[in-house]
Amino acid sequence: MTDVLVKLKDIRRTFRMGEISVHVLRGISLEIERGAYIALTGSSGSGKTTLMNLLGCLDRPTSGEYWLDGLEVSRMSSDARAMIRNKKIGFVFQNFNLLPRTTALEQVMMPLAYTATGLSERNAKKRAVELLKMVGLGERMDHRPSQLSGGQQQRVAIARALINQPPILFADEPTGNLDSRTTAEILEMFDRLNRTEGITIILVTHDPTVAGHARRNIRLRDGMVESDTIREGPPPTLPSHGEPAPDPERQVA
Repeated sequence: MTDVLVKLKDIRRTFRMGEISVHVLRGISLEIERGAYIALTGSSGSGKTTLMNLLGCLDRPTSGEYWLDGLEVSRMSSDARAMIRNKKIGFVFQNFNLLPRTTALEQVMMPLAYTATGLSERNAKKRAVELLKMVGLGERMDHRPSQLSGGQQQRVAIARALINQPPILFADEPTGNLDSRTTAEILEMFDRLNRTEGITIILVTHDPTVAGHARRNIRLRDGMVESDTIREGPPPTLPSHGEPAPDPERQVA
C-alpha cells in the first residue's frame, strides 16, 4: 500500500479581475507519494506557479480538496495554513531570499523562532550546524550572503528550508540564477536529500534538463495536467551552451 503524502481532488482556482473571471486551474486531480521526486513544468501561464502556491499552503483553491499528510488543508484558516507551512513544508527560491546582514548559521536557525519546537538555543544551533555541514558549508557558518557565492547562498537556503524537518520541500526555479556547474551540484544535492533522507521534493522549473533529474514530471497546460511521465534510466547530463537535452521520459500508463 502506497503512502500518499499529497492528494488533490478536482482542484480549481479562479481569480477575479474586475468583472472578468480568470480560470487558472481547471480541475486538477493527482496523488504524490511520500519520498517522491517531482518536477512540475509548463510554459508561462500554464498554472504551475498557482499550483505551487496552493501546494505550499500560500493560497487555497476556489473549489476542490487538498490533502497534505492526512490533513485536508484547502479550507483551513490563514493561521492554520501558516502552521502547516512551518511544520511540514520547506521552500527554496530562485533568488535565495537571504537577509543581507545575517550569517549563514543565523539564517538557518531563524525558522525555529516561528515554530513550537521546544528546542533549546543549544539544540537549535546544533541542528543548524549539522545541516550546514550536510550541505557542505561547515567552514562558512559565520559568513554573510555577500561573502558567499550564488551556489553557497542556495545551499544556505536549502539548509534553512530543512531546519524544521519538513516531509516535503518545494524548490521554485532553484537553479535559475546559477551557472551550469553549480546547477549540477545543487541538483545532485536534491537527489541525495531525496534518496538518503527520504524528503519529498517538488521542483518547479521551465528547464527540461533540470526537470529530467526528477523521477516524475507533471506538465501543466492551460490549467490542466497535460502529461504525467516517469523517467527511465539515469538523469541527463546538463548541456552546455544551449545544447538541447534528450527526452528522459515515458508516458505513465
